[in-house]
Amino acid sequence: MPVIMALANRSSPLVAGIAALLFLSGTVAEHGAGALRLVLRPLAAPLGIAGLAFLAWCLAAFAWSPFPGLSARVLSEFVLALLPAYLLIRLAPGRMPDWGPALAAAGLAAACLFVAGSLAADLALQQALGQRVALFMFNRPLLTAVLLAGPLAALLALRGRRLAAFALLAVTAFAVLRSISGAAAMGMLAGAGLFAVAWFAPRRLVLAGAALIVFLAFALAPIEGDILVHFMPEAAHERLVQSSSRARVAIAQSFGAAVAEAPLIGSGYGTGLRFAEVPAAAGLAPEMRTMLAVGHPHNSFLQIWAELGLVGAVLAAWAAFLGLRAAASLPRGLFATALGLLGAAVAIMFVEHGAWQAWWTAGLGAALTWLRTADTERVRIP
Repeated sequence: MPVIMALANRSSPLVAGIAALLFLSGTVAEHGAGALRLVLRPLAAPLGIAGLAFLAWCLAAFAWSPFPGLSARVLSEFVLALLPAYLLIRLAPGRMPDWGPALAAAGLAAACLFVAGSLAADLALQQALGQRVALFMFNRPLLTAVLLAGPLAALLALRGRRLAAFALLAVTAFAVLRSISGAAAMGMLAGAGLFAVAWFAPRRLVLAGAALIVFLAFALAPIEGDILVHFMPEAAHERLVQSSSRARVAIAQSFGAAVAEAPLIGSGYGTGLRFAEVPAAAGLAPEMRTMLAVGHPHNSFLQIWAELGLVGAVLAAWAAFLGLRAAASLPRGLFATALGLLGAAVAIMFVEHGAWQAWWTAGLGAALTWLRTADTERVRIP
């Protein structure tokens, strides 16, 4: 996935889809008619029920979406990435060949070195190949790399390859810091920080802190723009000029104002691309409606609020809390890795892409697959 993402930065759903199809075929060959029961079993657990409830609310939000065709298109893109991600998380652990982690780590390192080398050469190779040339073209591959690096490094370390694990993390960090992706750098730092806290601090305290982070991510999303307008210093904007921080604050403030107009059920699933035209935007100032036309608020939590309202935010938070509860039973090393992945994902989701983008869903599914693969081996870090 990282190698192909470095060459085509939206390709992760295709990679995940092919891999899921292969694992599903193997599972059917292994279990026959029992394969379906094996695949669906986790959906009866509390986390599975929470995930299904959230998806059901997404479908219900079609009823008040002013653009049902757009909603259907967005949902189809999301589901076509979500289904392979689920199949990989469910079926790949325990069936992964012994050489799989080493090959994946080598691929991730190669992708990061390719990105760093391309940036150092001012994208000369991309120009020679006639590709689109822009410094941000590697943002998606690097965000995917940030998700994958921790679980893959943990798996290598569990197998006794600690030097390779540290080398993988170092190469990933080098590529991220060489790029212009502030979201990738922030996600990497947040993930490393939460990993360190989870490694050294008492588990109950870590879980309480992580739950608070998730709660605040959802609770503060509708007022993010207003908070930043009042408290973000001008010096910070000057340092973040490449990240268009002023525009991002205005976008967050505009979407937050729209949330206030339809706080309970939102404006309809998948309406982000035409959010300036939803009924909740009609009463906003013209300059705010202009900012709504960007397609999404660059904050997945705020987008959930805007499209699915308080009900959608509560259901999504419920699923996240249950995921935290599942992570609580992991051994120390994998628990810290899971919390690091959570920190990286939350940080990126708070400042970056739209909530339903397929490349992100596929990358997150791949990261969780490697994390579960490490858990199935039942190897413990001393």
